[in-house]
Amino acid sequence: MHLNTKEAVAKRICELCAQADITINTLAMEAGIPPSTVYSMLNEKSQNPGVVSIKRICDGLNISLRAFFDSPLFDDLEQDIY
Repeated sequence: MHLNTKEAVAKRICELCAQADITINTLAMEAGIPPSTVYSMLNEKSQNPGVVSIKRICDGLNISLRAFFDSPLFDDLEQDIY
């Protein structure tokens, strides 16, 4: 099953929180963004999670953008333009 980019980003955020053993709320606090912003990235509300928000999440997790996207989740994404 191929994911779209938004689904892959949401799944990756959940994976990284699990690896760091932190909750979404803790991540939001560490990243300096409202929990609602993170939750909207995880559900259908946000169709296009911004790179600035993803960068803040990376900062909250103390990882680089490269590390964020270094996952098999991003290898075979669906084409987002039809």
